[in-house]
Amino acid sequence: MATIAVLGSGSWGTALALMADRMHHTVHLWSPFQEEVDSIRRFGEHRKLLPGVPVPPSVQLTTDESCVAQADAVILAVPSFAVAATAARIAGFLKEGTPVINVSKGLEENTFRRFTQVVGEALPTARVVALTGPSHAEEVARGVPTSIVCACEDVSAAERVQELLMNERFRIYVTDDVIGAELGGALKNVIALAAGICDGIGAGDNAKAALMTRGLAEMARLGTALGARAETFAGLSGMGDLIVTCGSMHSRNRRAGILIGSGRSPKDAVAEVGTVEGYFAAATAFKLAEHVGVDMPITEQCYRICYEEKAPSTALRDLMRRPMRHETEEVLWAK
Repeated sequence: MATIAVLGSGSWGTALALMADRMHHTVHLWSPFQEEVDSIRRFGEHRKLLPGVPVPPSVQLTTDESCVAQADAVILAVPSFAVAATAARIAGFLKEGTPVINVSKGLEENTFRRFTQVVGEALPTARVVALTGPSHAEEVARGVPTSIVCACEDVSAAERVQELLMNERFRIYVTDDVIGAELGGALKNVIALAAGICDGIGAGDNAKAALMTRGLAEMARLGTALGARAETFAGLSGMGDLIVTCGSMHSRNRRAGILIGSGRSPKDAVAEVGTVEGYFAAATAFKLAEHVGVDMPITEQCYRICYEEKAPSTALRDLMRRPMRHETEEVLWAK
């Protein structure tokens, strides 16, 4: 058994801590907020985010980031805006060569860097990997069967994480295409937000299916332009994550999109739902696509809805009126 430090006691961090605890690892679950730790201790569950799911005393709650010093692996499960600061916060405690498993999905604002790059810069002696794929925290916390991808250019580091965390309820595949895996996790949030908007305006199943399919195409288009393998987007970190995020009410991106499509302002929708990574990723992905010269029409319309007050119905009309083209004019799944 190993010692696992989980940084971030949101729904995903707590779910992974519970899973590791069920595997009989020694688990430290860290939060920067004393009141959050006190609440979980008092009620024996994370009432706000995972009500009804017991957090046993064997999960050691703490606000002391030095818990990473004795860890055999560290799971970084903070929101995207806190990844860089949290990684820097533990730099003085982390043992050389410790696997650091980033589970946040997104891109750093302005720099467009993937989070393994951000974490790697802050923790140069760590073995940084990405864990991504179709994995609602609400289901992982309850032991619902889940399959996910661990990505690292250093395959041995990904395989080490696979050995530590894979179990009969949590199957882990390994890939060395870390670019594709991370971009799939980041970009699908934008498409899921757009899918929720489709639901909110009552566009129907046909439109939503088309949006998901063409959304996957533009995800792959940007990914391959940045060095990813096209087939990665047909896997768990691309298609798999897109399906689960666009189709479930567990998805905050979809729920926020439904509110926006129903007439709420994007800012109000985000404030009501909570952390909506797709809202922030829409701006980053749109600017990145412009920077590298890749056409991403759904991402562009999502950006204009979120940041330029474009009406969702107008955005849908503009997507439907785009110039005629052949579906297979671009090779999406193989070079």
